[in-house]
Amino acid sequence: MLFYLLRSCRSWRGCLDRGRNLAKKDIIEIRWHGRGGQGAKTAALLFADAALSEGKYIQAFPEYGPERMGAPVQSFNRLSDEPITLHCGISNPKYVAVLDPTLISAVDVLAGVPQDGKIIINTSKTPDEIRKELNIKNIKVYTIDASKIAMETIGRDIPNTPMLGAMAAATGLLDFERLLKDLEQKLNKKFASKREIVAGNLNAVKRAYKEVVS
Repeated sequence: MLFYLLRSCRSWRGCLDRGRNLAKKDIIEIRWHGRGGQGAKTAALLFADAALSEGKYIQAFPEYGPERMGAPVQSFNRLSDEPITLHCGISNPKYVAVLDPTLISAVDVLAGVPQDGKIIINTSKTPDEIRKELNIKNIKVYTIDASKIAMETIGRDIPNTPMLGAMAAATGLLDFERLLKDLEQKLNKKFASKREIVAGNLNAVKRAYKEVVS
């Protein structure tokens, strides 16, 4: 598992223009918004691991700073078919996932997203309702009730694995069957004696992949 921790917020803006231009052309960047304890960092790591298993070059890293339960947090991914030489923050993600709908009014979840970008939000609202609420014109909006899926499949409101499935469906960046196999292997190692947790999380990913709407 590749994991990059950026140690200075200033370094996030330290990319050379040439590097940033290359990133826009050749590298896919993703931002995950969540609250401490919801698993945004884990989602980014699992997404990166799945991409790595497909032979892609990846980065996964959290926003620098202490993670407090319930506090807004961010995690990030870079994916590419070529080696990634950038080691700075992400300010213009093509794709954004929001694990907690209350963050819509707490932070600027659309910051830096290009007009051809996509945002995936854990909410019971429709994409049209979100577009009106955030005054979105061109960015494509996806919604999925990941919290409901999590409660029904794993019994806890931890929406990171459903959002993983929704991200896979909305972006088409990963082969879904390979994603499931990679996730199953990792969950089996972590929860070897708790098969119900493995099955619940896999079911959550599958449901979100099918149920996300735009």
